[in-house]
Amino acid sequence: MSTPITHASFTLSRKLNAPPSRVFEAFSDPASKKKWFAGPPEWSQGESGLDFREGGSETDVGGPEGGFVSTMHASYYDIVENERIVYTYEMLLDGKRTSVSLSTVELQADGDGTLLTLTEQGAYFTEEDQVAGRKEGTEGLLDALQAFVEGD
Repeated sequence: MSTPITHASFTLSRKLNAPPSRVFEAFSDPASKKKWFAGPPEWSQGESGLDFREGGSETDVGGPEGGFVSTMHASYYDIVENERIVYTYEMLLDGKRTSVSLSTVELQADGDGTLLTLTEQGAYFTEEDQVAGRKEGTEGLLDALQAFVEGD
C-alpha cells in the first residue's frame, strides 16, 4: 500500500541587506541562480536549466556521487518584477515523484534592503519527503541566497 499523502505548508521570512532588484535578479538570471541554488557541496550537478518567464520552466538534477538522484521540475505562473514569483514544482528521487508544491516568493522593500517572504504549500507522497525536511532544505537555500545577494 502506498504512503498516504501529507498536506502541509510553511512560511519563511528573511531580511536581506540588498534591494529587491538584486534579490529578484538572483532568482531570474540563470548565471546568478546557479551560484546559490545548489545541493550540498558533496553533490554532483546534473542537468540544469532556467527559462524564467510566465509559462517558463526550470530543471535541476543532482545528488551525491554514486548515490541517489534528486530532480526538481518547476513551472512559473505569475511573475511581477522585483515583487513576486509564483511557481509550482515537483521533486523526484531516483525518478519517483515524492512531492508537488506551490511556492510564492514575495519581495518587499525594507529601507535599503528587502523583506523576503516565501510560502510553500505541498503534497508529500513518501515518508522520505515531508514538510520538516523541505522546510530545512529551503532554509538552507535562503541562507545561500542571502550570502549571495549580500556578498557580491
